[in-house]
Amino acid sequence: MAELTYRTAVARGIAQEMERDQSVVMLGEDIGAAGGVFKTTEGLFARFGPERVRDTPISEQAIIGAAMGAAMTGLRPVAELMFSDFFGVAWDMVANQIAKTRYMTDGQVSLPLVIRTANGGGLRFGAQHSQSIENWAMAIPGLKVVAPSNPADMVGLMAAAIRDPDPVIVCEHKALFADKADVPDGELVEPLGKAKILREGTDATVVALAAMVPRALAAAETLAGEGISIEVIDLRTLVPLDVSTVLASIEKTSRLFTVEENPRLCGWGAEVVSIAAEEAIYSIDGPVVRITTPHVPLAANPILEDAQMPSAERIAATIRTTLEVTA
Repeated sequence: MAELTYRTAVARGIAQEMERDQSVVMLGEDIGAAGGVFKTTEGLFARFGPERVRDTPISEQAIIGAAMGAAMTGLRPVAELMFSDFFGVAWDMVANQIAKTRYMTDGQVSLPLVIRTANGGGLRFGAQHSQSIENWAMAIPGLKVVAPSNPADMVGLMAAAIRDPDPVIVCEHKALFADKADVPDGELVEPLGKAKILREGTDATVVALAAMVPRALAAAETLAGEGISIEVIDLRTLVPLDVSTVLASIEKTSRLFTVEENPRLCGWGAEVVSIAAEEAIYSIDGPVVRITTPHVPLAANPILEDAQMPSAERIAATIRTTLEVTA
């Protein structure tokens, strides 16, 4: 067992798979000797050399295009887009080419590639460098979407993403990079599409993702002191989506709250709520509530950004008020 930060867990997950499979290669801006702008690839260049850890020009289209070509010809590339916002620059290749090639070739061409990226807000980077883009990827058939909330899951889900035969987007939340936790030694591989119940509860189910998970847990701890028992589910992946775990929890608690950093309109929470309405409506005893950011660009101003994003205090207050009103 070793204590790792979320950022060093990124490198460990990639290194595990590079040791195991010689076809795994990396490419991106400043990922080599510099160790990445967020220091998530430190040590990989020295360990695996310039043939397998390749710095690229400042061109998202070049990075994604090269990754696609490498995957088509037998490699398993792990490409980095420095900020998730930059997916917009290469979205045609991601959404119209990478996501659809296996389908359009009737399986003759597969694309076992990972696109990893620093995602989310909270660090005052402003509207063009703070977006949570997992919803963008979730909406495109053919892409899998992973968003770990802790170092151990980062290692195991990164490994699973690299081994997967299809393209996977791995969202690494910037606000979690310094978080520390114990991570088991040895090979770690976590299944894609399997949520995890992090806290058992009986009064309400709270479904969260990435940086919203520790905030949901903090809110649950606050509410526990008031006699309110909250079950917290970390989705971990959006595609595949673990519907069974969420529905089983609703069956137990009869209440559902989703906590997401994404803007409210068309957020992933809306999909979870829709599924609950279709498949668990008779188990739900009160309003289903989505706790989100408003549908506006994130501010760089610290006070405004904090007000926009769900906080542990807002999560607890929303749950408390809803349960009191509908008791």
